[in-house]
Amino acid sequence: MNPSSSTHTTLMLFGGVAVVLVLASAIGALLKWRVAQGQAHSVIDNLNSRVNAWWVMVAVIGVAFAFGAGGVIVLFYLISFYALREFMSLAYTRRGDHHAMAAAFFIVLPVQYFLIWIEWYSLYVIFIPVYAFLVLPILAAMGGDTKRFLERTSKVQWGLMVCVFCIGHVPALLTLQIRGFEGRNLLLIAFLVIVVQGSDVLQYVWGKLLGRRKVAPELSPSKTWEGLVGGVASATALGAALYWATPFSPWQAALMALAICLMGFFGGLVMSAIKRDRGVKDWGTMIEGHGGMLDRLDSVVFAAPVYFHALRYWWVP
Repeated sequence: MNPSSSTHTTLMLFGGVAVVLVLASAIGALLKWRVAQGQAHSVIDNLNSRVNAWWVMVAVIGVAFAFGAGGVIVLFYLISFYALREFMSLAYTRRGDHHAMAAAFFIVLPVQYFLIWIEWYSLYVIFIPVYAFLVLPILAAMGGDTKRFLERTSKVQWGLMVCVFCIGHVPALLTLQIRGFEGRNLLLIAFLVIVVQGSDVLQYVWGKLLGRRKVAPELSPSKTWEGLVGGVASATALGAALYWATPFSPWQAALMALAICLMGFFGGLVMSAIKRDRGVKDWGTMIEGHGGMLDRLDSVVFAAPVYFHALRYWWVP
């Protein structure tokens, strides 16, 4: 497909998202006027703040897409940096961890994204889980502080895996060479983001409409079985409907959407378990209506690597 056709498809996707957001904004304004009568209302106010945050996030992603691969890699580098900062701010650390943490932020993080930039697949898939995994505890041990050493080093390693390695699989989609899909890899990212984030929103909506039975009340009281089934089923249908923007057939798009939606849901549970362990509701306050960066990306963290490697295994020659 030629570049102009690819651009047209991307604009169609963003146009569709914009239409949905306009509709959501109108519904939110109507609910605020008719139901809440202009007064504070927790559910409606939360919905409107989420929609407003989505306008900002879609605009940021749109600007990154306009700059091509470089813009996307820079965007996700910054996302990883802020996500890692959120993660580390909730981790128990001591003075002896400073060298390891400095290496994580200012060596491992930029090197990982540089490897993605130069498309060195055989190294960027092992750089963090092998080399950083081994080197960072050495730096921490050289600090000479053994108090809760295993816990401290594990948190630094987990932070890198979640915030850099897993999130880095999103821009890494640009490196895949799929026959007949050349020059369209930005659409792979659009499919992932729209389906996984759409699943989150749809689970919220279905949960508010029909939710009765909690999935894991100790981890995430707002998640219900009705919301999970309705949201994942709806997002799977959404993924199948978007097959035209992907290298998938309709049934392949549906299966891929189902897989990443389920991984996104379980990713959200795992990240909620970490928050509960640290005694906080949100990872941060960076995004109005969404908490911190990791609150918005918890589902993408688990979905992106599965999506990337499924594509590479079955669609890359």
